[in-house]
Amino acid sequence: MYYVVTGAAGFIGSNLVRALNERGETDIIAVDNLTRADKFLNLSGRDIADFIDKRDFVAQLSAGEFEGAIEAVLHQGACSDTMETDGRYMMENNYRYSVALLDYCQEEEVPLLYASSASVYGSGTVFRELRECEAPLNIYGYSKFLFDQVVRRRLPDAESQIAGFRYFNVYGPNEAHKGRMASVAFHFFHQFRSDKRVKLFQGRDGYADGEQKRDFVSVEDVVEVNMHFLERPALSGIFNLGSGRAQSFNDVAVATINACLRAEGQAALTLEQMRARNMIEYIAFPDALKGKYQSYTEADNASLRRAGYTEPFLTVDEGVSRYCEQLLDRESRRSEE
Repeated sequence: MYYVVTGAAGFIGSNLVRALNERGETDIIAVDNLTRADKFLNLSGRDIADFIDKRDFVAQLSAGEFEGAIEAVLHQGACSDTMETDGRYMMENNYRYSVALLDYCQEEEVPLLYASSASVYGSGTVFRELRECEAPLNIYGYSKFLFDQVVRRRLPDAESQIAGFRYFNVYGPNEAHKGRMASVAFHFFHQFRSDKRVKLFQGRDGYADGEQKRDFVSVEDVVEVNMHFLERPALSGIFNLGSGRAQSFNDVAVATINACLRAEGQAALTLEQMRARNMIEYIAFPDALKGKYQSYTEADNASLRRAGYTEPFLTVDEGVSRYCEQLLDRESRRSEE
């Protein structure tokens, strides 16, 4: 029996493959689109049974080639570019693809764990898994929102587990291929290593410079929640998956810079000291993001806790510091090659 991970060469998908390997699972079918070929690096150290292109996989499912052979599907495959303007592509790639997998999993009674997104909440200030809280600001958010509505209709009569996770701002290893859509922690790290300065947006929506707040969640925690549900197939529903703690972009900048300073044997600095030393620069808010930007997010994790997940989530200081150490270690290993 195989575990299927879609988007397996991507950020969260590759971390899920790692977690499955750590649990002794190697009968894994990795599904992805490697048009962006460098993503293969995220899987190069992992053990899988097969790699199948996304388009071929959907066709093979329809042809019944995996009948009775799949243990569970962890569906992470999606276009995650919130600036994507091709709505037709976004709906085909994110919505229709997901519906096809849902249909298959219900017909075969296979558990489906899938990636939703906090973008479904738009500019709202209440982040609960309720229809009245949802109003996406872009086509990416809408594609996730629409699939969640399909799931809600199917849940009462579901033949097997359906668990959707509304990821908030995830950061961590294996996101380099995402380019501009990589986390701010990733971008701040590389900015500081290159220029000894990080760039944040100026204040907007009533927030001071760099004080917009997001729920930043480590991919380590995201993986643990997925594994919790994978091991408990009786749990179904749509769940927020964030730290439950809104922290500012300034907090991320401070954690990133201090992690880099520690690696150089230097003492930690406060935000005020970093500003005084020109380590932080505030830049104009981009016109392209106006009306499409969430200045505040904070997961209400009550449903997740009711589902039995009791582990604490990493804070920005804990998680970003750990991530920067991993990035520094990778830099060091590359310089030695």
